[in-house]
Amino acid sequence: MSNLHLTAEYRRLIASETRQADWKAWGPYLSERAWGTVREDYSADGSAWTYFPHDHARSRAYRWNEDGLGGISNRFQNVCLAVGLWNEKDPILKERLFGVTGPQGNHGEDVKEYYFYLDSTPTHSYMKMLYKYPQVAFPYERLVEENAKRGKDDPEFELMDALREDFATGRYFDVVIEYAKADEEDILWQITVINRGSEAAPIHVLPQIWFRNTWGWGYPSSNPMMRAADNKTIQLDDRHVGVRSLYLEKIKGHGPTLMFTGNDTNRERVFGQPNDRPYVKDAFHTAVVQGDSRQTNPEQIGTKAAGHYHKILKAGEQMVVRGRFTNQHELATPFADFTQILKQRIQEADEYYAALQRHDLSADEKMVQRQAFAGLLWTKQFYHYSVELWLKGDPASPPPPQSRKGGRNRDWQHLYTLDVLSMPDKWEYPWFAAWDLAFHCIPIAMIDPEWAKRQLILLLRDWYMHPNGQIPAYEWAFGDVNPPVHAWAVWRVYKIARNVTGKADVAFLKRAFHKLLLNFTWWVNRKDADGNNVFSGGFLGLDNIGLFDRSAPLPTGGHLDQADGTAWMGMFCLNMLAIALELARHDRAYEDVATKFFEHFVYIATALSTIGGQEGGLWDEQDGFFYDILHLPDGRYAPLKVRSFVGLIPLFAVETLEADLLEMLPNFRRRMEWFLRYRPGWVANIAPLLDRGEGGRRLLAVVNQNQLTRILQKMLDPQEFLSDYGLRALSRTHLERPYRWSLDRQTLEVKYEPAESSTGLFGGNSNWRGPIWIPVNFLMIEALQKFHHYYGDTLKVEMPTGSGQAVNLWDAAGEISRRLNNIFLRQDNRRPVFGGEALFQNDPHWRDHVLFYEYFHGDNGAGIGASHQTGWTALIAKLLQQSGGE
Repeated sequence: MSNLHLTAEYRRLIASETRQADWKAWGPYLSERAWGTVREDYSADGSAWTYFPHDHARSRAYRWNEDGLGGISNRFQNVCLAVGLWNEKDPILKERLFGVTGPQGNHGEDVKEYYFYLDSTPTHSYMKMLYKYPQVAFPYERLVEENAKRGKDDPEFELMDALREDFATGRYFDVVIEYAKADEEDILWQITVINRGSEAAPIHVLPQIWFRNTWGWGYPSSNPMMRAADNKTIQLDDRHVGVRSLYLEKIKGHGPTLMFTGNDTNRERVFGQPNDRPYVKDAFHTAVVQGDSRQTNPEQIGTKAAGHYHKILKAGEQMVVRGRFTNQHELATPFADFTQILKQRIQEADEYYAALQRHDLSADEKMVQRQAFAGLLWTKQFYHYSVELWLKGDPASPPPPQSRKGGRNRDWQHLYTLDVLSMPDKWEYPWFAAWDLAFHCIPIAMIDPEWAKRQLILLLRDWYMHPNGQIPAYEWAFGDVNPPVHAWAVWRVYKIARNVTGKADVAFLKRAFHKLLLNFTWWVNRKDADGNNVFSGGFLGLDNIGLFDRSAPLPTGGHLDQADGTAWMGMFCLNMLAIALELARHDRAYEDVATKFFEHFVYIATALSTIGGQEGGLWDEQDGFFYDILHLPDGRYAPLKVRSFVGLIPLFAVETLEADLLEMLPNFRRRMEWFLRYRPGWVANIAPLLDRGEGGRRLLAVVNQNQLTRILQKMLDPQEFLSDYGLRALSRTHLERPYRWSLDRQTLEVKYEPAESSTGLFGGNSNWRGPIWIPVNFLMIEALQKFHHYYGDTLKVEMPTGSGQAVNLWDAAGEISRRLNNIFLRQDNRRPVFGGEALFQNDPHWRDHVLFYEYFHGDNGAGIGASHQTGWTALIAKLLQQSGGE
């Protein structure tokens, strides 16, 4: 038994998995933004950002899920807890994070706050986050106005730009929010507020608790209620969670003062209509900020409650607010064991990660990895959405416009979600994205294999997957097409879970495989319309990487043969083949379906080299690279010679077959050898399937050795793809030589842009024309490792190109991994992820709080895009585990 299996946290995971205890019943499932989402949008034209703006959020009840600052809820979000703050300068109570919307931001939506996820165990037995709250008025209007003035060529206007001097001189509060579970239903809550400034400053702290509004939409409801049990205890009664109490510790002279209201819309403020209930959602704002307590319920009952603490903190002083939320009734001394339990849970978290992490990692590597896990775990969210109910509208609400019936997601009325899901970013992307989630599950499997498997299975369930087999993409357009990486994630999670637990979960693999067969069939039927094994698919997650929006009809007419679409399908085939062969070890019936995927892979691999209207297909022999090919309506065609990650993705389609596996499965081996012998034309242009490599392995790949080495020559060239911080999405050669295409007196251009995009193509809030994206880098690292399994030291490449240094592909993969790790690690007193921001680089209260951005500057490694996309960027935890410590 490993040391990991001996830890208290691992025992909690096992108890949760076996249903002996429900340690995950409560967690960080509260969103950071529920306003401005598709779910809350009932407009005629789909204007989600304007239909429910931030200004409404404090006053208007949410229909589908709640949001809050540093909050938690139960898994069905019947009850929520979160923090409210006021500095006596702000115009509103700080109850949620602020940011600019998609139309307001010069590079799309963006949160304009500073907060950091510092720790969490997989069962959330201990959690910790930090929020930095300015002591001066928060510049809500200025952030909107300044970003509106800026264009696509300008950097974003950040909170640091507005309050640089205030942050530099410490005129802010560090608000540390911690949760610790005494047991599954007994939660300790500690809020520590520290004045980092040199002068005294006032602070109001409101631990808030409320019910999600399920009664305001015209459906039967159980009428949950909160009431004051005494002057520091809030008691709840709800049919879903039973009778519970929130005990708040008294701080003499500073609180708490209990307040109650209803989680109902202030219709008078939002719509100019009379309120149908006297006590409404924004009553605490009115009471604390405006000093008018008449809006709170004097009877001290309601569906939303808070304890109000107030203190003037001296320079460097801190205030600690403690609460205990429990199903234990009438605790005489709820805080007697608080400190001991909190210390114990912190110690157990330390023991868990000490057993999990490699002992030879540096202290900094361990800290970065642990914060990556923390961000991944804090980014879980309760996600509720019934497309059918959303399109029809609710009985107590005005009927939605008829135009909605022909609008967004109309073909997904079967979709009904009521689950905790791993989000890309709970502010910028507070909705699941299918291909993001697949990547999330890799690091999740390292710390909680059972939950990783549940996430993957969930998207394959009948109420998610379309009846035709398509996996939903994301709520803005469930019908969009993301790369088919779900099978890859299933296969990787299966193997990681086996390593963590010591057990092979074949039942999980079978369950996923059967549903993935439906998804594969959908791809073949819908994205290979001509039946020639060349696949389209639209933007395929790579947003603005090409000349056109690849999800829209081409402005030229005609169609694209996509190198990445076809390569993704080759990878999908090989993932399904690997799963089928593993299942065949336990059930020989799977040999037949393994044969099917082997043959289909050969057809796809051959198509990459033979289809497209030119000799060599999508492969350009002169350039030694893969390109998309544009087919025009008049029959002409042309390769679009944009040297981008599209041309590298064919390397992802690679797998090796172990010699012992082929001996174990004679039927599959005989059929494979028959196909190779009697169908030689199909395998002439791809990897040498008949040749045995290292350890007697067979290689399945869409590229042969010549193509592989020629692609790698460009990929490992610092003047093209290889940055000091990983692989760029677009070759740097396009900085001086942009690719241009003339169309109807208009010239379209793709130019290397290492940071934000200068185009509004595909929303303009992400950029695949130069920056470094960790998920595709991760897949490339795995691909190189697989090629090495076959070629070993017989194949070496120059890295970097032009250096004269030859390395094998395993070492090349390791070097790319270390370059990615270096984005986050402190070297020469700076972390590249923080770019040129001096406060983040140097201040001891900032420099070790790491942000895991959506993507990274192609030349200097600075973080760009969503600042808390710890979903797929948490892959860095896996890379540190396998290539750190050197």
